Amino acid sequence: MSRSDHEKLVLAGDVGGTKTNLGVFGLREKKPEIRVMESYASQAASSLEDLVHRFLDEHPASITSACFGIPGPVIKGLSKTTNLPWVVSEDRIKDHFGLDKVRLVNDLAATANSVPVLQESALSPLNPGKPNLGGTVGLIAPGTGLGMALLVFIDGRAYPLASEGGHVDFAPKNELQILLLRHLLAEMSHVSAERLGSGPGLFTIYSWLKEYRNYSEPTWLTERMALQDGSKVISEAAITEKEPLCVEALDLFITILGSTAGNLALTGMTTGGIYLGGGIVPQILDKLREGLFMKAFTDKGRFRSMLNDVPVRVILNDKAAMIGAACCAFDL
Repeated sequence: MSRSDHEKLVLAGDVGGTKTNLGVFGLREKKPEIRVMESYASQAASSLEDLVHRFLDEHPASITSACFGIPGPVIKGLSKTTNLPWVVSEDRIKDHFGLDKVRLVNDLAATANSVPVLQESALSPLNPGKPNLGGTVGLIAPGTGLGMALLVFIDGRAYPLASEGGHVDFAPKNELQILLLRHLLAEMSHVSAERLGSGPGLFTIYSWLKEYRNYSEPTWLTERMALQDGSKVISEAAITEKEPLCVEALDLFITILGSTAGNLALTGMTTGGIYLGGGIVPQILDKLREGLFMKAFTDKGRFRSMLNDVPVRVILNDKAAMIGAACCAFDL
């Protein structure tokens, strides 16, 4: 890979339960800029090192440091990924590739790290609110799981705080959600927010509603689900075909996501805003704008007016986690 003699390059990665993005970044106007990137199927690899090997074989580069956003808790440079059978180690990657500096961060902490450098065109507002500059920012991202993080500002510098808030208890808001919780508790001892507020969660909601409503699924929908990802089919059928049960399932998913995001806003006092990330949210942006999300987000009794003032934005840049990881790699 060609570069100028004086350009510093870093390796950044966004590891997901479904796919892993790896890229080489340089700096342009003090912001990370992608020089080259590739996407790989995570489940097809035995480790992160395997994917890094493939990437560097395809795109040789002289890198100075590396940072990877990992889907799970990172403790003392080590992570057992939540939705992958991997154990990832800073020291092992450092030794394996002869690097001086390697950092693992939670994937949502990486996304949070990107917020100060994202362009306005990469953001879509759901609620303008009244932003408090320098106030704490919250991140929530439904994907294979449900990621959360906070971003705090100290002396003008941003610091991401990792979280495993997606694994807190699911808190039902009405009788229908209570029935859904009871159904799941008959099958498992712990029902988390992630269990319903994630990509697989949408399919879980639909499957329960189909049984609860004794609904006769259209043949075309059954056939489509046999060939494609169920949650993707449900959201598309809700938006495009207006298929009634899919619409109800997606509405319930959005309500649960909005309520969970409101809980995060209260927990972190996110007067700087809430940002929605991940690959699912941009695909259902029009549904999010219909109002169910914000209604659930602000439905917090005496704190409704405070949450009305919290700006809520959707991150449209699907490389945000990589950009945030690159920011971290340059800081190293």
